[in-house]
Amino acid sequence: MQTQTNDDSIDDLFARGLALRRQVLGPDYVDRSMASANDFMMAFQRITTEWCWGYAWSRDTLDLKTRSMLNLAMLTALNRAAEIKLHVRGAINNGVTAEEIREVLLHATIYCGIPAGLDAFKAANEVLTEMNAFSAANEG
Repeated sequence: MQTQTNDDSIDDLFARGLALRRQVLGPDYVDRSMASANDFMMAFQRITTEWCWGYAWSRDTLDLKTRSMLNLAMLTALNRAAEIKLHVRGAINNGVTAEEIREVLLHATIYCGIPAGLDAFKAANEVLTEMNAFSAANEG
């Protein structure tokens, strides 16, 4: 990660954001999103890449693992299952374990409510199962 400066241009934010976005979410997903964007959707791709990834995610005060855990909690609060699935993959890429994901979702469930927690657990379980991310010691 890199510290932000007041001299960062939009192009700097985009380049840094694109590299980090590809690292966390996977190059296939990001490249597919960028390639399939028409002129209308490219505005969203740019702002997401520049500000979400180039500005917020690339700040060096919090590590990527912590940012992933925060995202999972916030996405649970927003009840965004599709984004939870995407960010569970990113969390695993950032070193978050299935057990830590479970704890984040349990904690978020207490504050966000059972329906939001249930949707988050279902989404996370689907991805973690696909990724074979559960350790043998915790199955059963």
